[in-house]
Amino acid sequence: MTTIKITKMQGCGNDFVILDYSEYEKTNLPMSELAKKLCNRNFGVGADGMIIPDTKPNDQTDIAWHFYNSDGTTAQMCGNGMRCFAKYVYDKKLVDKKEFSVKTLAGVIRPEIQENGTVKVNMGTPILEDAKIPFCGEKTVQIRDKKFDITPVSMGNPHCIIFTDEDPMSLAQNYGPDMEKHPYFPEKTNTEFVKVVSRNEIDMRVYERGCGITLACGTGACASVVACVLNNLTESKVKVNLLGGAVNVEWCGNRENPNQNIFLIGPAEYSFVADYML
Repeated sequence: MTTIKITKMQGCGNDFVILDYSEYEKTNLPMSELAKKLCNRNFGVGADGMIIPDTKPNDQTDIAWHFYNSDGTTAQMCGNGMRCFAKYVYDKKLVDKKEFSVKTLAGVIRPEIQENGTVKVNMGTPILEDAKIPFCGEKTVQIRDKKFDITPVSMGNPHCIIFTDEDPMSLAQNYGPDMEKHPYFPEKTNTEFVKVVSRNEIDMRVYERGCGITLACGTGACASVVACVLNNLTESKVKVNLLGGAVNVEWCGNRENPNQNIFLIGPAEYSFVADYML
């Protein structure tokens, strides 16, 4: 039996198991299998994802990460996970500055630890080209009894944003699983159901690719605000109300000038540190 040290963290209820690479090496398991074991809410710790910092030197960034969904699949990016990761590696002195660069499958991401305890993440620029999302289909989707107008956006991972005046949670529960694996999205998709509250506030519920319903999704919040701005539904600074709390998103881009960085600001909190026996 092997014992490893783990840390549980959450951002707006989106929760993650984090462990150092040296702890992972004790397990002799593929990362995907370890993620499924640790993230299982009945037989493991329970989490939406697993994160392992990688401090091996690279010529691009200060640090890298390995991120896995609860089902053992990899994800290109996770905004809430990045905030938790940033606080973890800064507190453990794996990086020695409050603003640093992280190598991810979505490219280089730059988080910043702020004085009030929140973390601000430069999420890069949204991807709107269908082939790069990837998306191949119509902007209207029929799912059983409902027809949805959709806005596809990638934040390094694919998102499908649907605006509604109905209860977004009910729609996420009932139609999220079908949207996740819709053939228009060859790599599957995260689906956000969004109700616009005002020009500076939205409510969002999400069905995440590889996770299902989660309390929050940082990349989803960013993609939703991009979709709001593109459809002239909000201003550039928006409070996003999630099931587990709220984050703030800023994007100064528009349809004519989309190549503007998008910023995600929100909490990252520790739940516990523990020894876990495999």
